[in-house]
Amino acid sequence: FNLDHGTDFATYVGGVPVNMPTHAHGQGYTDLNFLIPELVDRIAFRKGPYFAEEGDFSSAGAAHIDYFRSLDKGLAQITFGGHGYARSLLAGSPELAGGRLLYGLELFHNDGPWQVAENYRKLNGVLRYSQGSRNDGWSVTGMAYEGQWTSTDQIAQRAISNGAVDRFGSLDPSTGGKTFRYSLSGEWAKRGDHSQSKANVWALRSGLDLWSNFQYCLNDYAANGNCAIGDQFKQAERRTAGGFAAAQAVYERWGGFEVENSFGLQGRVDRLSPVGLYATSGRQTVGTVREDRVTQRSLGLWAQNETRWTEWFRSVQGLRADAYDFTVDSDLPANSGRASDRMVTPKLALIIGPWRQTELYLNYGHGFHSNDARGTTISTDPVSGTPVERVKPLVRTRGYELGARSDFGQNFRSTVAFWQLDVASELLFVGDAGTTEPSRPSRRYGVEWTNFYAPTDWLAFDADLAWSHARFRDSAPEGNFIPGAVTATANLGVTVDHLGPWFGALRLRYFGPRPLIEDNSVRSGASALANLRVGYRFDAKTLLALDVYNLFDRKVNDIEYWYDSQLAGESSPVFDRHLHPTEPRSVRVTISYRF
Repeated sequence: FNLDHGTDFATYVGGVPVNMPTHAHGQGYTDLNFLIPELVDRIAFRKGPYFAEEGDFSSAGAAHIDYFRSLDKGLAQITFGGHGYARSLLAGSPELAGGRLLYGLELFHNDGPWQVAENYRKLNGVLRYSQGSRNDGWSVTGMAYEGQWTSTDQIAQRAISNGAVDRFGSLDPSTGGKTFRYSLSGEWAKRGDHSQSKANVWALRSGLDLWSNFQYCLNDYAANGNCAIGDQFKQAERRTAGGFAAAQAVYERWGGFEVENSFGLQGRVDRLSPVGLYATSGRQTVGTVREDRVTQRSLGLWAQNETRWTEWFRSVQGLRADAYDFTVDSDLPANSGRASDRMVTPKLALIIGPWRQTELYLNYGHGFHSNDARGTTISTDPVSGTPVERVKPLVRTRGYELGARSDFGQNFRSTVAFWQLDVASELLFVGDAGTTEPSRPSRRYGVEWTNFYAPTDWLAFDADLAWSHARFRDSAPEGNFIPGAVTATANLGVTVDHLGPWFGALRLRYFGPRPLIEDNSVRSGASALANLRVGYRFDAKTLLALDVYNLFDRKVNDIEYWYDSQLAGESSPVFDRHLHPTEPRSVRVTISYRF
């Protein structure tokens, strides 16, 4: 599934949503650069629109990531690598006033292999005070992240082929960005004899300034007959947001049946002041395409019932209702206004088994994602002044899944699932242009096969394989293939741990070729990357690890698009492949000390 910026996959960290609606760069924008992996305690992962508790952006799935409340020991860690890579981390969780104070501070720098150094600098921290446990206790968490960088955007293949630029070169050395994210959240949970109560509240302040240039001279040449300024643009926003969630689960018996009834309420308000798109040159603003102030409010109510009818059959049925309200104050009055929408989404799961350690399941559910608020009130293209069609605020999705989970003993588990996901006809707001773009109804279906096998206490194998078929559901002259939709993927790994003082892992990630335009006449290449880690524990406190990324130094691309652009010196636009290369083989060394 090409999830674009995060539009159909919901992510949370410490109870705070990561997806950003009505974002300057892309709807549902998900930036996880603030995450500190060493502090992650658990990830609750859900796939598909089958869970009443999951709302906006969760049609393909959702991940709830949470940090530890306490660490067994403190951690001091430093990593060095080529291309200016350096990272340090200090973390611990001392006792304080009957609870635990978790802290983590990360400093990061990386230039990358690019001819124009990325100079990515990151300052990142987390502070959490907690008492009790996740199911019976409370916590208060603050997170802060700031980053800035120079980016090498995707470049036209013809510029590489004619020698105008290196594969790791740049056609605009001033593209890049800076961002910040500060959040404060509180969580509370209480376990009763036959109930579980949970609640959380959060507040967020974030911002982004992002300078990009994908078409180089196309618009500037059309306007001025030259490339004096270029086609660089800036997407920027300043956001203040807050929200809450509360849920109650009650465990009881109805007659002879075991029953769990759950219900909850969720709310969120985002205020963007402003969110804008600007024409720039060398990061200097030369014009405003559009600038808006937006308030977006949402409220969701859900209920779910799980009934165990027999020892081998249970069902989960749920219903969710969401209401959204948008207010847009645009610099072009014709694009200002208010919009609202409501949606009810049913869910159903039937689980049969286990029989001989095998469980069969059938899932059905409706989901949705919200569209950019600016698209719900737009009436005029901010560049051309021509009328444009407004977007529908909420877009319905519908999913089906048939699967089997098996435990074959001896630490061998396997799951196979057949699935389908339909996305309704919609219009999309395009942040790069400040207007709407038509998108067609789509259908994706496929099969996924997940396996884990641990023959000994020091050796484990895993293999995740997937195949999918993605097409637009209507007919159009340009074709029915969905650009960017990968057909085949694989994630394979072998892990060695506690083989004496040694540990390590070898992982292979494969993305198959995919169509770049609707008639499938232009396709991307495949991508297969291997990563290796080898480590040695000197004692219970100290370890050394060596990581090799892109082990076989494969010359493949992370990004490939097909669109028109115009280089300096070209008199007209040219349709071409635009790519961003995978980084070459790189080596990093990490030293960790527990205290």
